[in-house]
Amino acid sequence: MEFQHKPVLFDETIKSLEIQPDGIYIDGTAGGGGHSQAILDRLTTGKLLSIDQDPDAIRAVSERFKNNPCSVVYQANFSEMAEVAASLNFTSVNGVLLDIGVSSYQLDNPERGFSYHTDAPLDMRMSKQGVSAGDLVNHLTWQELAQLISRYGEDKSARRIAMGIVQAREEAPIETTLQLAEIIKASVPAAVRREQGHPARKTFQALRIEVNGELDRLSQGLDAAFSVLRPGGRLAVITFHSLEDRIVKQRMALWCTGCTCPPDFPVCVCGKKPKAELLFKKGKSPSEAELEQNPRSRSARLRVCVKL
Repeated sequence: MEFQHKPVLFDETIKSLEIQPDGIYIDGTAGGGGHSQAILDRLTTGKLLSIDQDPDAIRAVSERFKNNPCSVVYQANFSEMAEVAASLNFTSVNGVLLDIGVSSYQLDNPERGFSYHTDAPLDMRMSKQGVSAGDLVNHLTWQELAQLISRYGEDKSARRIAMGIVQAREEAPIETTLQLAEIIKASVPAAVRREQGHPARKTFQALRIEVNGELDRLSQGLDAAFSVLRPGGRLAVITFHSLEDRIVKQRMALWCTGCTCPPDFPVCVCGKKPKAELLFKKGKSPSEAELEQNPRSRSARLRVCVKL
């Protein structure tokens, strides 16, 4: 299956980076190379470092850009960006892009085990290494599963789902995506089953986040990205659910915060100055036209900050 990914908020993201023909850029989540291609199209003597932890993505972008002298491709998690950039002399960059979340390829390729719509091994590992979703489902206690589903899936039925999983695995190991989806569906109240959207959606999200350590990696990746930016450099981040967006929003707000002295102080004594400023105060959401073309974009939000 060809590695394809339909970038969300594409035009808004590329425009926000203000790409210079001789600039240095990093695409920390290369995927199928959609954003990377748009950046490379605008470069003449500049350079682009495309990073991804998924070996399938690396193969795809390496082949796609093999004849482009402006392109450098490297397999790593974007949380390792600072070390990778330093090793390749990508320091003081003009812009960094992070498109957080699962690619269309990962969702649509049954073998990867991200989707509850098709039957596949219960995997969800973006790097194809380490603990899988199947390992978690079959070995965590119901209390640990409930906590995970509640924290990362924000599902009110977390306890019932966790107990349903443990009860089901006593009869036989849970090995496939549809097997797990049916267990979840049977575990939630009838009212939840009647709601819009599959009742397994939040649990699958929670498992994927835990398997890939997504929120910790995001926090580390934001700091790494900001550290390699030159003054005036831009960091653009696209998120797909509230947990991710909250981390990005709070981190950018922290960078943009200046003096924290009480308002009744006649002069500043803390000496704190803002490190960045926001390009969009509330972020950007997909247009109605994009939502019609790509329903998966409905929860996406773009946030951009400029390093001072």
